[in-house]
Amino acid sequence: MDNSKIGHHISGQFNKELEDIRNKVLAMGGVVEQQIEYAIRSFTTNDTELAELVIKQDNQVDAMEMEIDLECTQILALRQPAAFDLRLLLTVLKIINELEIVGDLAERIAKMAIQVSENDSRIDQYYEIQHMAELVQEMLHGALDGFARLSIDEVSTIINQDDSVDREYASIVRQLITHMMEDPRNITRTLNALWSVRALERIGDHSCYICKHLIFMVKGEDVRHLSPKELEQKIKA
Repeated sequence: MDNSKIGHHISGQFNKELEDIRNKVLAMGGVVEQQIEYAIRSFTTNDTELAELVIKQDNQVDAMEMEIDLECTQILALRQPAAFDLRLLLTVLKIINELEIVGDLAERIAKMAIQVSENDSRIDQYYEIQHMAELVQEMLHGALDGFARLSIDEVSTIINQDDSVDREYASIVRQLITHMMEDPRNITRTLNALWSVRALERIGDHSCYICKHLIFMVKGEDVRHLSPKELEQKIKA
């Protein structure tokens, strides 16, 4: 990790606290990434045991969020950080909230997988769903890597990937609706698939939100409501 942006403090303990928080955020991100991977695998293979594991992992993610939140709050109160250190802690609070939501979305997919497993029939959109899942996993991993390196170099690429995710989502929804209309017996299963791809689309959105939080951390500017063109200009500035 690049520590050059973190202030050099008289208190070595303060440096250690900041580094510890960063590591815990990345550990939380690792669990959430695993949740997504397992949730999609359980959905596409009817593996209910894997789906149950994803649901159990959500409790771990919630606990990690609360622990990191508490540590950040204590540092803000006791250390009164300024400049980059303050932005780092505020960004951490935002990122762990995004990760907790992504974990909830993965849990939703896992629950859909359990419902789908009750029906032995298969739908033919699994390849498309898996491809969409790979795209959002790549986005989330890239966003977390940016946080690990305290860098926004890849932010534009990640945010632009969201357009591909949206196109995949629209295409899969059209296919699923057609499939449902052709055979009403597939309605329940197809609705579960629709909820799952919607969850994946939202994961892509939250990965973009993390990227925008990183811009605030590095540049000190709130870019949440900027257009893509304005966002690109801020990154290059």
